[in-house]
Amino acid sequence: MKIYVDADACPVKDIIIEVAREQQIPVIMVCSLSHYSDYKEDAEYIIVDNIPQAADITIMNKVKSGDIVVTQDYGLASLVLEKGAIALHHSGKRYTSENIDHLLFKRHLAVKIRRGGGKISGPKTFSKKDKESFRQALLKLVLQFRQE
Repeated sequence: MKIYVDADACPVKDIIIEVAREQQIPVIMVCSLSHYSDYKEDAEYIIVDNIPQAADITIMNKVKSGDIVVTQDYGLASLVLEKGAIALHHSGKRYTSENIDHLLFKRHLAVKIRRGGGKISGPKTFSKKDKESFRQALLKLVLQFRQE
């Protein structure tokens, strides 16, 4: 098991590294050149060009069944689920085959509304409670799959 992180806008990198260190799981942070700034020795870094989807493509080329991918990108989550990987949002919500189609549809509708000049509210402010929820979800996942 490895943990891949879509790291450009991930607010829980420190938590991922902490949990992975405790559980002795390799972490691979994938980020674009313009977002690389906070190097941590406990993770491997893959730096990609500043082109759209470069990090997603890199993760897709490396992830294997049983790995964990932390991302807020529904499209990437959908693709890694198809490869048998586990996809987790930084809020701690797990992407599943049961919820991914609905999430992709909501994203599609939001894009249509914005293209038509409409406004969509953004995500709520990320809190300490959200970080703790993520920590618990990641630890639960790791322990669950270690027992299998």
